[in-house]
Amino acid sequence: MRSRLFVGLVAVGAVLLLTRLGPTPAASAAGSPSPDASSPAATASATPTPVPTTNPAEAGAGCTPSEHSDWSVARRWDEALLDAIRRALPNPPVHARNLFHLSVAMWDAWAAYDPTALGYLVTEKHTVSKVLAARNEAISYAAYGVLRARFAKAAGGEDSLTEFDDLMRSLCYATSYPATKGASPAALGTRIAAAVLSTGLADRANEAGGYGDPLYEPVNQPLTVAKPGATMLDPNRWQPLEIVGGFSQNGIPTGTVQVAVDPHWGYVKGFGPLSAGVAGTPIDPGPPPRLGDAATDAVLKEQIVDLIRKSSQLDPSARVQVDISPASLGANPLGSNDGRGLALNPVTGAPYVPEIVNQGDFARVVAEFWADGPRSETPPGHWNVIANDVSDALAPELRIGGRGAAVDRLQWDVKLYLSLNGAVHNAAIVAWGLKGRYDSSRPISLIRYMGGLGQSSDPSGPSYNREGLPLVPGLIEVVTTASSARGERHAALAGHVGAIAIRAWQGNPKDPTTQVGGVGWILATTWVPYQLPTFVTPSFPAYASGHSTFSRAAAEVLTGFTGSMFFPGGIATYARAAGSLGFEAGPTTDVVLEWATYYDAADQAGLSRLYGGIHIQADDFTGRRMGSVCGRAAWHLAQEYFAGTIAPRTFGCAPIDGTERWAAGAPS
Repeated sequence: MRSRLFVGLVAVGAVLLLTRLGPTPAASAAGSPSPDASSPAATASATPTPVPTTNPAEAGAGCTPSEHSDWSVARRWDEALLDAIRRALPNPPVHARNLFHLSVAMWDAWAAYDPTALGYLVTEKHTVSKVLAARNEAISYAAYGVLRARFAKAAGGEDSLTEFDDLMRSLCYATSYPATKGASPAALGTRIAAAVLSTGLADRANEAGGYGDPLYEPVNQPLTVAKPGATMLDPNRWQPLEIVGGFSQNGIPTGTVQVAVDPHWGYVKGFGPLSAGVAGTPIDPGPPPRLGDAATDAVLKEQIVDLIRKSSQLDPSARVQVDISPASLGANPLGSNDGRGLALNPVTGAPYVPEIVNQGDFARVVAEFWADGPRSETPPGHWNVIANDVSDALAPELRIGGRGAAVDRLQWDVKLYLSLNGAVHNAAIVAWGLKGRYDSSRPISLIRYMGGLGQSSDPSGPSYNREGLPLVPGLIEVVTTASSARGERHAALAGHVGAIAIRAWQGNPKDPTTQVGGVGWILATTWVPYQLPTFVTPSFPAYASGHSTFSRAAAEVLTGFTGSMFFPGGIATYARAAGSLGFEAGPTTDVVLEWATYYDAADQAGLSRLYGGIHIQADDFTGRRMGSVCGRAAWHLAQEYFAGTIAPRTFGCAPIDGTERWAAGAPS
């Protein structure tokens, strides 16, 4: 019998089975998140935004909301932030920063009443008779002050502010701000909020300017998705997309032409010192493979072929069956998909049970599940959801690092959030540092551009161009008179003799509730990734994958924090009901995603971006390796704050045991 953690994620149609930069800690960088990148810049302020005063009789400790009465105050504020992120414009780096800053605020409020732990920005110490009540109050005022300021002008901000107010009232706290002076928990929390907000204005995120980078200009003119082809001045540089009626993945209008999101983010201050150097790359493993580059051209072409092959696997009518259980998938060496799974569940001692499903269903479910978090909480928020589910499954035996005495849920939560969200914040900085430094192309541009040039395999054959697509029989071919004759494989492409055809997903159907795009022979110049037609591809360069970096960093923290790489019970699952996909009809049957370890889940998040047509392997594998470094370093640094002993040169995102070395930019 299987022992499972069921990942309790809410998705439309899903069946849910369960589920410092500076010389001293006080000078650390823990900036303040703001409205989303599409909204007008908030007024720069280091003071929480005043709100209407609640009757003072409503204030005071001692209330416990009836819903989720087992949740700690920290969990309640984390969940409120996740809700606000779901309403706002998806922006992974900004929301990773939001999550980190909330975590810092809650940690500093908790640590103020602990004789040993060291606050990150505010290092005050207080002695009270009712410690839990004081912590709950200080945490709530700190969180409330930060979140209300940051989401005041965000998309969905009115609803988010209402939720924050309602949460305060449900806890019997006033929604007015107390004086910042004095030793009361409310005053302390308000001081902490002000410190976080003030620090954020100087962390180089350009919060006051709406997070924009006024110096960035794309070198390529936009690609009009609705028209075939791609014209590029430099095929190795990012190309914005022109999408008529474009929307974010949670339904917010984004305009017609994409604007690069946060190319300056490599300079943002992180959890602990990061060394961005002049190029804004705290970690720099070098450039991605490039078209026409003598050393890496062949690598790029090989990975483009791999991506097209994955696109060809999105068809459930092919009836290919695969085992997606931990018995066959997972246990990958870092930065690869070479694992072959595990025979036994080490927690239960029982064999992992095979789960045989349709390959096309599996690929589509994976692409959609990991796309932006099931409810558009973005990848950093998605890993908070997973972490909260893990915590629920482990409670009440909550032993930090898997050792020592069990701790109460509040201590567990504030320490987990500081570690986890410090890691994903740093992951955003290093991943977007590479995006800004190398400005690399997305697959939609490369496949269309290369396909428009021709084929690069046969110099004596038709349509040859050394920068074209490689020929692969049955996958990438030149359309000929014979192949496009009636009844032949390229018959639908008659009139395009000499063009490059690829066997791939054919695009979004007219009625996604009842139809599938399916797989067939299409012109390479018309290829689109498996995404919504109003979204197509994220609005920032490809290298390195944010999903991969975020996910591996989070997996490292969860492994360290829980003391095991395995999900509770040795398995976690997520079920997608038949017919519940959002991009097109499907899956044809229920599909249950399964992961033995946090690493397996993180690797699948990276793989999902290949099935989704968003990244090539170089983006994915580089992100996984960087995420591993950042996650392990963040967990190491967090433990120093827990113990109150910060080493002089503890970096926030750098190798701590000599297992990784990078070309430039990483402190050593």
